[in-house]
Amino acid sequence: MGAKLSGPSGGKTISQNADINVTPFVDIMLVLLIIFMVAAPLATVSIRLDLPPATPPEPGQEIVEPVVINIQESGQLYVGVGDVLTETDITRLPVDACAALGGGACQEERVFIRADAEVAYNEFMTVMNTLQQNGFLKVGLMNEDIM
Repeated sequence: MGAKLSGPSGGKTISQNADINVTPFVDIMLVLLIIFMVAAPLATVSIRLDLPPATPPEPGQEIVEPVVINIQESGQLYVGVGDVLTETDITRLPVDACAALGGGACQEERVFIRADAEVAYNEFMTVMNTLQQNGFLKVGLMNEDIM
């Protein structure tokens, strides 16, 4: 393709350049890179935690095993301390958990829940809600290492 210029220079022909000019594209990409480099640290959320240092129990101090509620895939519930577990159901769960804690102000003690991986979410939440409705507000969740 060519173009003809008229004027004092005469009949001079200028050819058209069909190459893509990448300079504006590179400029835009560098500006976007700088924007993302500045914005990325602002997008991270950090929470400052002041955790107490771990201290081993003093010699002669009794180590208390926690009360654990096991939820199995079949829907069966077990409550107990250590390896001594007794079967229960959702209606008797608060009473059996309180008995495993030794009675008294049992709602002030921590209870741990362990559930099989295949347990449905609604079954797990039913146990959590039952405990909460009966005053057990200190509930811990246990997990197993998957190897």
